[in-house]
Amino acid sequence: MQTTTALEYPALVLNRSWVPIRTTSVRDAFCLMIRGAARAVEPETYRTYDFDSWTEILAKEHEPHVRTVRLRIRVPEVILLTMYNKVPEREVVFSRRNLFKRDKNRCQFCGKRPGTSELTIDHIVPRSRGGKSTWTNCVLACVECNARKGGRTPHEARMVVRSQPGKPAWKPHFTIRVGEFRQSWKDFLSEAYWNVELQE
Repeated sequence: MQTTTALEYPALVLNRSWVPIRTTSVRDAFCLMIRGAARAVEPETYRTYDFDSWTEILAKEHEPHVRTVRLRIRVPEVILLTMYNKVPEREVVFSRRNLFKRDKNRCQFCGKRPGTSELTIDHIVPRSRGGKSTWTNCVLACVECNARKGGRTPHEARMVVRSQPGKPAWKPHFTIRVGEFRQSWKDFLSEAYWNVELQE
């Protein structure tokens, strides 16, 4: 594995109370550990290590690691801050997952819950007419209602949106970018923390 690649891997950052607050690069995680501002966490045992004791753990060949002249240092996947104990407040990003959560997997025209595979994201003002992908312009619609509405506004299609679309009131703790999630984080995260940006 190339050092530059390993240093850019994501690491989950926990505050002093073990609450996930953000992600960072392995490079920054090492810097925090060297300064004594963070300790590496072994996800399986929850044991923590300062930088020196972390370098004493031999990295296996298949594990992500950083090579130095004398050492093969394991890439920390989770770090625990030693001083910081706040939880930064974040805005809810507009995403498919969060839109389904906001609309409770329900068609906002007929009110049915046909299942996620039968639900689509409908633009109140169609994209073909300049409508944007925003909290206030998008709702869930079943396939049947989406086809009935077509490229029209609900008013033009004589359809009623059941609830006024808007940004959710709940606040996530941090954002995980698409493709960044690591299996070793699953015991530290719940769905309440996931805030994955929509990729169109």
